[in-house]
Amino acid sequence: MILEIRVRGPVALEDADRLGLRAETAPVATVLRGQVADKPALLGALERIRADGLELIEVRRLPS
Repeated sequence: MILEIRVRGPVALEDADRLGLRAETAPVATVLRGQVADKPALLGALERIRADGLELIEVRRLPS
């Protein structure tokens, strides 16, 4: 599945790479986009975002 994850504030490029996602900076948030293999992989990525102290704003599934 292809996802878009928005978090408040900046995300370092190496952190986005570690998640396997591309990062795009918006005015007050960072948009992370990319493919996630399955639900456990999504939950792992969300846990890493939480562990990094990032504030999750939104998670959306994008059309394939």
